[in-house]
Amino acid sequence: MKREIELDRPRVLYRVEEAAELLSLSRDRVYQLIRSNQLRSVQVGKCRRVPARSLDEYVARLLRGSAGRDGAP
Repeated sequence: MKREIELDRPRVLYRVEEAAELLSLSRDRVYQLIRSNQLRSVQVGKCRRVPARSLDEYVARLLRGSAGRDGAP
């Protein structure tokens, strides 16, 4: 049985699988982004984690890169 803990603060780190779900990407694609330095991650012991800030920065870069392509400023 999986137990969820309620915290009073936002999440800071996500597992790769959680980051993939948040970005609507596959787990393999997230690992590709990490290997190509397009998405920053940290090592915690033997575990790879993606900082929430890195997810925000990645999406912001995508938005800047697509500005003007779809008619948006």
